[in-house]
Amino acid sequence: MRSWWRLTWGLMVASGLAAQSISRAEVLDQNAAGFTLQQQIVVPVSSERAWEALVNDVGLWWPSDHTWWGDARKLSIEPLANGCFCERDGQRQAAHMRVVFVDPPTTLRLVGGLGPLQGMGMDGVLEFSLQAQGEQSTAVRMRYRAGGYVSEDLSQLVPVVDQVQGLQLGGLKKYLMPTEATP
Repeated sequence: MRSWWRLTWGLMVASGLAAQSISRAEVLDQNAAGFTLQQQIVVPVSSERAWEALVNDVGLWWPSDHTWWGDARKLSIEPLANGCFCERDGQRQAAHMRVVFVDPPTTLRLVGGLGPLQGMGMDGVLEFSLQAQGEQSTAVRMRYRAGGYVSEDLSQLVPVVDQVQGLQLGGLKKYLMPTEATP
């Protein structure tokens, strides 16, 4: 178990250190058994457009280096109860999380362990909450609560998971930002 923990930790740290200018989470709680992180962005689109991007365009904004096979275009989210947040590359397939709550265009809730956390036996709840801020602006809150039994202190994962989730939410923000016309 200890070698698996070190390998997982090393991979997560390496990918986290590669992050550039990502937002920091608010740590809502943390202890040896788990943690809750929350991040929020505001995007200059309607909540309907933000929802569309969140559930239908995940392969265009999720970082490819945070997939099992290096290609985010292989990701999909089925926005229905018991739907799959899956990665499919031919016969290589991964069910990252399972959809448990859908209320368009305000709430998407998924359960499961993301990335190496899945292999560690951890479980979690990932919730996206979208709140209109006028007609063309939406606050998107991402909250991840994860826990489970491992022989190590799970609160040590907080900085790494924070960085990775900052990349994910930052990818959604970048995808939804208007591009400036180049001359």
